[in-house]
Amino acid sequence: MQTITIKSHQRNELIDVTSQISEAVSQSGITDGLVVAFVPHTTAGITINENADPSVVHDILYCLEKLIPHSQRAFQHSEGNSDSHIKASLTGSSITVMVENSQLVLGTWQGIYFCEFDGPRTRRLMVKVSK
Repeated sequence: MQTITIKSHQRNELIDVTSQISEAVSQSGITDGLVVAFVPHTTAGITINENADPSVVHDILYCLEKLIPHSQRAFQHSEGNSDSHIKASLTGSSITVMVENSQLVLGTWQGIYFCEFDGPRTRRLMVKVSK
């Protein structure tokens, strides 16, 4: 297993980690199998989505903020980041991608994004490649 350090710069941010995960696959020496990427944080997540047009990332973040605004008075969690926990639950904490010929099997426009919802922070992304 490898741990990748992610540094976010904004409170809500999608960070393309496709190349880092691809590098972990290369370093593993496994040509065909699966890679699992896991986020061990309750206010961050991971997702696969389009990485060709940056407006998609903008639209995802915009919509999540509209659906779950940071300043909800009804939230009871005292740390003031309940919206971050909810957004992380919606995106999920792990993804699994097939590996074939030492390459990630992704669609033409797909990329893997670390989803920061309580930044800026230094985070961990755990990656496991197996046959």
